[in-house]
Amino acid sequence: KRVVSGSYFKSTVKIWDMETGAVVRTLKIHLNVSSVAISADGKRVVSGSRDNTVKIWDVETGAEVRTLAGHSKSVSSVAISADGKRVVSGSDDKTVKIWDVETGAEVRTLAGHSNIVFSVAISADGKRVVSGSYFKSTVKIWDMETGAVVRTLKIHLNVSSVAISADGKRVVS
Repeated sequence: KRVVSGSYFKSTVKIWDMETGAVVRTLKIHLNVSSVAISADGKRVVSGSRDNTVKIWDVETGAEVRTLAGHSKSVSSVAISADGKRVVSGSDDKTVKIWDVETGAEVRTLAGHSNIVFSVAISADGKRVVSGSYFKSTVKIWDMETGAVVRTLKIHLNVSSVAISADGKRVVS
């Protein structure tokens, strides 16, 4: 039972014990951490940063497992699938990337936003990716397997966060 937090200005990630509130580990990592996620099994932490990379960390040892490089601008948001096999990242380069956790390979690039992708989420079943674009105020729902856009929602001004319900039937922004 862990909680993870990232500090943009200190470039650190802290892993907390939910029951005691104690810091289990502090990771001094890459430049300006913008987003963090923790795997469902609590074994991996994923971080995105202003250095254009995504990093995967081992919670137990604090060791960097791998760096995922491929974005041309800052990484704004990261998510990890419930099964721990895929990481999704959203970037200021207007793309969403899907990564294989085991190999570090870029599986697919999802292009279609006309501005910064500020937030990403993955459905519990791993079939859908949701992304939100801040300045153009759009939310896109993608098919994880094919990379096809399932739906584009033009919504309120400045989408700063997206989430998908556990049953995959609702998206909130």
